[in-house]
Amino acid sequence: MQATNPLLRETELPAFSAILPEHVEPAIAAILADYRADIDRLTAATGPRDFANTMLPQEALEERLGRAWSPVSHLHSVKDSDALRKAYSAALEALTDHSTELGQNRALYAAVEAVTRDAGYAALDRPARTLTEHALRDFRLSGVALEEPARSRFKTIANELSRLATEFEEAVLDATEAWTEHVTDAALLAGIPESGRGVLREYAREKELDGWLVTLKQPSVQAVLTHADDRNLRERVYAAYATRASDEGPHAGRYDNTGRIAEILALRHEAAQLLGFADAAEESLATKMAPSPAKVLDFLHDLARRAKPVAEQDLAELRAFAAQELAIADLQPWDVGYASEKLRERRYELNEEELKPYFPLDAVIGGLFAITERVFGVTLQQREDVDVWHPDVRYYDVLDGRGRHIAGTYVDLYARSAKRGGAWMDVCRSRFRDADGTHRPIAYLTCNFAPPTATTPSLLTHDDVLTLFHEFGHGLHHLLTEVDYPSVSGISGVEWDAVELPSQFMENFGWQRETLDLFARHWQTGETLPQALFERMQAARHFQAGMFLVRQLEFALFDFRLHREFDPARGPRTLALLDEVRAEVAVVRPPAWQRFPHSFTHIFAGGYGAGYYSYLWAEVLSADAFGRFEDEGVFNRATGESFRREVLAVGGSRPALESFVAFRGREPDATALLKSYGLAG
Repeated sequence: MQATNPLLRETELPAFSAILPEHVEPAIAAILADYRADIDRLTAATGPRDFANTMLPQEALEERLGRAWSPVSHLHSVKDSDALRKAYSAALEALTDHSTELGQNRALYAAVEAVTRDAGYAALDRPARTLTEHALRDFRLSGVALEEPARSRFKTIANELSRLATEFEEAVLDATEAWTEHVTDAALLAGIPESGRGVLREYAREKELDGWLVTLKQPSVQAVLTHADDRNLRERVYAAYATRASDEGPHAGRYDNTGRIAEILALRHEAAQLLGFADAAEESLATKMAPSPAKVLDFLHDLARRAKPVAEQDLAELRAFAAQELAIADLQPWDVGYASEKLRERRYELNEEELKPYFPLDAVIGGLFAITERVFGVTLQQREDVDVWHPDVRYYDVLDGRGRHIAGTYVDLYARSAKRGGAWMDVCRSRFRDADGTHRPIAYLTCNFAPPTATTPSLLTHDDVLTLFHEFGHGLHHLLTEVDYPSVSGISGVEWDAVELPSQFMENFGWQRETLDLFARHWQTGETLPQALFERMQAARHFQAGMFLVRQLEFALFDFRLHREFDPARGPRTLALLDEVRAEVAVVRPPAWQRFPHSFTHIFAGGYGAGYYSYLWAEVLSADAFGRFEDEGVFNRATGESFRREVLAVGGSRPALESFVAFRGREPDATALLKSYGLAG
């Protein structure tokens, strides 16, 4: 089987063009059989336990499994099909079974525990000790101490939650793909600039249609809600987008996630209580920086108290402008983006369309790589001989200052059918040192930008630029690790509410004059970003910052309270609780039929359950960390080397707070976050 199944071949990179759905289940089954047999041998062995004979073999087993599963999981996100879904779901169920069994293996737990009593344990390096400590913690969180029937129930719950998360995400993708509006009258698209209409024209061509096709893919939604003069079109797109996978909207009930939300919350709560936690929110903090649920809620409520008055002022200004200048007397959610763009244009003489010609995608990527070289001393070189899943995908080797090949990354940036929306970085291969040498870390960097049209290259909004920098920050965390154990290298093992530190940190480079000069050039004339335009961009940086911040607080409080306050007797109270949160923090109140939770994949399918607050928590760290660059110079190599050494290189091998203090020389200052939003003082 190994000779014919590409998922079982030991290759540096996956053979994506050779991977078929029928390869998935046999490969995973074979690897899991070997894995179980090796664990049985490990636990049956007698003699002293140490890191080398107990922990390293487990890292090797986990890495082999990850090398097979990673390309499958990635293809499920970027090249979905019915056959792949079926194979993915079956294999995921087997993987979940395996993971739960492993986490409840008391003989293995005892073996790991014995490692900590070995005479040489204290002399191990920090990553090895952290790896062992995390393993023991994860055993406890997997129910290793549970007795029957609780053990079996916990395993059943884990399987059900895995299945429900996959179904939730697939329902959102299907609902997104299901709705389109074919437009043949250009007048309906009045206000949408040529770059946006070009994207809609490409969507129509994909379906062999004349004219334009409005879809629920992000570039289309953004173009319509930000620029379309036709208010009815904006409302139709908003209604379809805001009711995806729910009991409302144009496909009401067809892809409905209502029942899945209730099941997910109930099962998470039950699992947490089986482990001795009060609720799923408390359980989630076992692997995070925040010390308690009360601390998280205090943090969010304090931010809300400071941000809401500013947001209310933002909205009052927007309503007055919309009424006086746009003849919109009753500002609705589908008007907010449109009116905001018009107000920004009026106040700062600035709009995204004026900026986009200065951000052609290839130039932005080149600038991002140039920044990386200047600050962190590494270069990225495109490689052509790599097997990829789509012609648009690029692959880059990462080279250190001496030209040595240390890592690599796939880059897949355009929105297309059968590809999950949003932007993310994920692990393809982890850094791992074994008898064969050091295996290099490999990343996936995925976005959903507007593709090139027949007449223009892919032109990014400035928000798109920040998104690319954000995801590349995650990538650097993975690619520049110097830890040899996959479980604590790169992003692995980092507390979930600190993992956004490098990504949010990198966004700051998208605002500096020195960095923009490396890549912000007009795609037709080559002209650098004019100083007057840069100044207007800076002036508009904090435009409606209050409204943006309360929106993030709405997401974070809703998520945390949903998990903290779940009561099995009452059910999730999803919409009622969302109303309570909005009453506290929101200034824009959506209509009753809006169903935002039903497509909130971050918390129901993306690992952020009871953890969405992490974005704001980590932003305190990232804003404060970048303050050192502001003081010492954005291209200061010594500062960049310090960040690389103390934050990026160590990954999850020590607590994030310790890494932050090692870089900054002190604990984080929360006022840095407010300053980054222009709200300090």
